[in-house]
Amino acid sequence: MSEAPTTASPGGRPDLKHGPGRLLVLLYGIFAVGAASRSLYQLSTRFDDAPVAYVLSAVAAVVYAAITFCLVRGGERARRVGLVCCAVELVGVLTVGTWSLVDPGAFPDATVWSDYGIGYVFLPLILPLTGLRWLRAAA
Repeated sequence: MSEAPTTASPGGRPDLKHGPGRLLVLLYGIFAVGAASRSLYQLSTRFDDAPVAYVLSAVAAVVYAAITFCLVRGGERARRVGLVCCAVELVGVLTVGTWSLVDPGAFPDATVWSDYGIGYVFLPLILPLTGLRWLRAAA
C-alpha cells in the first residue's frame, strides 16, 4: 500500500487502475462514506452528547471525500490540493489522537481520528502518510 506509483497514465497522473493506487482510492472512498454517514447520523440525533467529536468526524469525512476526488481526478492542481488535504488529515489525526489520549473527557464519544485511529486499525494514521507519498511521487 505504501509503494510509490510505478506507472503513469498518458495525462501524467499515477495509474489508479492497478496496485496501490487503486487500493488508496478504495480506502479513501470507504472512509469518506463511512465517516460522512456516521457523522450525519450523530449530528442529527445525538449532537448534545459529544458535539466536538461529531463535528470532527464530519470534518474528517469532508477531507476524505476531497482526497478521493483528487486521486481520481488527477492533474497537477488536483495533486496539489490532494497534498494539502493529506497534510490536513495527518495534522488532524496527530492533534486529535494526542488530545484524546491527554484529555479523554474531551471526547465522550470517539471520532475517526481518536487515539490515532485505533478503532479503525490505525488506517487514519497510515492513509495520509501513504497518500502524501503517492501524490508526491506523482509529480
